[in-house]
Amino acid sequence: MTFRNGLDSLLRPDDSVLVLIDHQPYQLANLNSHDPHMVVNNSTALAKAAKAFGVPTILTSVIADRGGVIFPQITDVFPGQEVIDRTFINTWEDRQVVDAVKATGRKQLIIAGLWTEICVAMPTIQALGEGWDVTVVTDASGGTSVEAHEVAIQRMVMAGANMMTWLAVASEWQRDWARTEHAAELSEVLVQHAAGSGIAFLWEQQLLKTPVPSKG
Repeated sequence: MTFRNGLDSLLRPDDSVLVLIDHQPYQLANLNSHDPHMVVNNSTALAKAAKAFGVPTILTSVIADRGGVIFPQITDVFPGQEVIDRTFINTWEDRQVVDAVKATGRKQLIIAGLWTEICVAMPTIQALGEGWDVTVVTDASGGTSVEAHEVAIQRMVMAGANMMTWLAVASEWQRDWARTEHAAELSEVLVQHAAGSGIAFLWEQQLLKTPVPSKG
């Protein structure tokens, strides 16, 4: 196994591309590894963080006529953007999705989706075999059971994938609070979606009167 370590292994917004897979009502209805409210919150937060940092995001569903359209909380982040609707269960076998990813020129592939054991594991393992640097966002994904989710994570780790949570991804993109270009946007995502951390941040601003500097 090739170990993923060193500074260059950390995520960079200018080299990241995000693929959000099958965040749809049918999948959510049989989500048993996580609180469904949490997965909707976390996948939305991940989408907003990607937009804040200018990370290209591909949205894809599977047979939306039957499984329902992607959660509006996600599509509202990217108004007017096409959602690629597939018949392939394995997203990485869909040429339109793969071409969209390749067109970004990015090398750090970040994936989240429902369900972990199927619609996340399949493209992750295939993309790893094709030489991609793949990160799976575990708390913006979920499986049909705790076991299914955890076994899928073990399988993907053994294949060489990197596992992270949405807040860790956003923090790695920010990297340094002296980089103020996106700090205000990220702070707003934290307030809206990071629960206790977001509230504590607002409290800090209240007590210390230390607003996050915005660009310009």
